[in-house]
Amino acid sequence: MLRKLSERIHSEERGFTLIELLVVILIIGILAAIALPAFLGQRQKGQDASAKSNARNMVSALESCYTNSQTYVGCGTSQDVTESGITTGTGNGQVNLATLSAGNYQIVAKSESGNTFTITKPASGSITRTCATTGSGACPSGGTW
Repeated sequence: MLRKLSERIHSEERGFTLIELLVVILIIGILAAIALPAFLGQRQKGQDASAKSNARNMVSALESCYTNSQTYVGCGTSQDVTESGITTGTGNGQVNLATLSAGNYQIVAKSESGNTFTITKPASGSITRTCATTGSGACPSGGTW
């Protein structure tokens, strides 16, 4: 094999054989088949992380409003929320202030990937964080994050 390669080099034949090109294309195809699903999964996790971050930042904005008025009622239109830079609404990539009352709230953040992340604060008790599509993207199998 080496003798043949050496003869080819010395006889000034240039280029690659068809078999060599096919092997390279096959290797590139295998690497792409491995990398593409991993990339798509990371993209979904990134979109989910953005939704989680928006939900947590909205909690900070609501708590800031609460310190001024001692109620969550009306905080959806307060300057703390409207100037937070977080897009509110019910669509993908937006945060919905589902419930705002005197002592409790519920925030629902929808990821660009379609996953839904909820932060609930009851009037008495601790904050809970849940997600709708367990085991998918950045939503762990237990459903809490």
